[in-house]
Amino acid sequence: MELENIVANTVYLKAREGGSDSNKGKSKKWRKILQFPHISQCLDIKTTIDVNYEYIVDQQPIGKLLFRQFCERNRPHYHKYNSFLDARNINLQAERSEVEVDETRVALTAEVFGRYLKTEDKDAVTDVVPANVIDDASALLLEGGARDIFGECIRCVKNFLAGTPFAEFERSMYFHRYLQWKWLEAQPITQNTFRMYRVLGKGGFGEVCACQVRATGKMYACKKLEKKRIKKRKGEAMVLIEKQILQRINSRFVVNLAYAYETKDALCLVLTIMNGGDLKFHIYNMCAGAETGLGLERARFYAAQVACGLEHLHKMAIVYRDCKPENILLDDAGHVRISDLGLAVDVPEGGSVRGRVGTVGYMAPEVIDNERYTYSPDWFSFGCLVYEMIEGRAPFRARKEKVKREEVDRRVKHEPEKYSSKFSDCARSLCSALLAKTPASRLGSNSGKRGAGQVKAHRFFVRLNWARLEAGMVDAPFVPDPHAVYAKDVLDIEQFSTVKGVNLDAGDDTFYGKFNTGSVSIPWQSEMLETGCFTELNVFSSDDTGTECRSTDLQLEATLETVQDDKGCFVFARKVLCPQKKVPQRLRPVPIPEHLLQPSSPPPQS
Repeated sequence: MELENIVANTVYLKAREGGSDSNKGKSKKWRKILQFPHISQCLDIKTTIDVNYEYIVDQQPIGKLLFRQFCERNRPHYHKYNSFLDARNINLQAERSEVEVDETRVALTAEVFGRYLKTEDKDAVTDVVPANVIDDASALLLEGGARDIFGECIRCVKNFLAGTPFAEFERSMYFHRYLQWKWLEAQPITQNTFRMYRVLGKGGFGEVCACQVRATGKMYACKKLEKKRIKKRKGEAMVLIEKQILQRINSRFVVNLAYAYETKDALCLVLTIMNGGDLKFHIYNMCAGAETGLGLERARFYAAQVACGLEHLHKMAIVYRDCKPENILLDDAGHVRISDLGLAVDVPEGGSVRGRVGTVGYMAPEVIDNERYTYSPDWFSFGCLVYEMIEGRAPFRARKEKVKREEVDRRVKHEPEKYSSKFSDCARSLCSALLAKTPASRLGSNSGKRGAGQVKAHRFFVRLNWARLEAGMVDAPFVPDPHAVYAKDVLDIEQFSTVKGVNLDAGDDTFYGKFNTGSVSIPWQSEMLETGCFTELNVFSSDDTGTECRSTDLQLEATLETVQDDKGCFVFARKVLCPQKKVPQRLRPVPIPEHLLQPSSPPPQS
């Protein structure tokens, strides 16, 4: 038994080590898996996506890089506008402006203004930014460097790039290479896409295990939802809502969905892997004796990041409804994310929701009473989380205490929580405000989607630089050991029993079809960049002068050469003694309809 656990952990840790190396974790056949198809097979993708600057350049990581390559290598006179926008200049400077002390921020802002908006040299973008906009930015700079002084300037530059430059990009080989990447992104995802490793835990419908993408070596967590278990519990709607919500989220404080696929027996969500374990494991398995609890500093750091995650969900009109230690996970660097959105639901604009769902001891009084609510339950359960991190036990139920659900609900609704010496005055004030029995008197519950602002303003967080935290620039107080497994032993994780009396039929296929959507665009493209696949594969040919030109797979004028059967006497020699190498299907050119050769974007206005 112990040997089985050792083997599982060893293989898992070795995979993690390989996943951190851009080459170690990749399959030997990764180049074949990610081989570009001929461009003629990709042009129809233009009819299925938004072909505009806002989508391809602003939202798509690979689209952004290819547009910049096009400008830098083929249209150098456009490159200065990207320099104003890209991460190395204005965006990086603006981000740093948000996180540095005021004196440094003002100096950096003035440097950017002087380089791009004040001078008339080759870097200036004053030809596309009106003088009155520059004057307004200058006035704001003189007033003390307001954080958003470049907002209107950025809008003007992007409007320019979205015109003639983007139209020229759309006719270039760089845009066609983008379509090839989109073709790869849209390929079917199956269980063969991944290697599977040890079980990390269990969810409501199945196990959660570590997995690795064969082509790139990137590690993820695979949440398996057993089809028969879903059907038996009538959980189809809940599973689909979770998947759809995850697909919309892109936050450093919430686990992100990268792939969704199905096997014969399960539906699978492939999510951000969090190798550091969950907060429940850290509170109860890594603290002992009188020193239970994580301490004020760790609790403050984790609470701040969870508050940012809740803020992100609430801004998207999503109420989480299951904030508890086992759903808050640590990554390799010690930062935390919200996970398991199985109970999350959209809150209609101007409306509310109802549902007696959640975990006993963490549900707010209004949830227990089945009243209507918006986002208030999340702040109550957040208060339970903060209390438990500090105290080392939940506010209304001791760990492993044998007590009926009705008694726990009574305590939640009527009994005040008790505070020990582990709580500072600020910590006690925060928890008391969050654990108020009524939404009207609860911190964060009276501002709708903006409730996080009230919580973040509490004096418990007074020394925290929120901008630095949100930019991922605050070091975690605890960093997980990369050689440790922060999960229960494989054999200690309770296994699911076999589901009996449930049969799957053709009527279930409609639901499975809505779930089985393959890759999620932004995470997939980010994976290509992070693992070095983009750099290694995104190459073009060169002409006699050394200038980049279309490679064979990008030749639009290529035609499919078909070899006619030879009726002569040398058929045997040609086919058997000197066989021709068969061209893979994806590399074969196909006829191109005329309308697909035309730009999708309207001609720029003069």
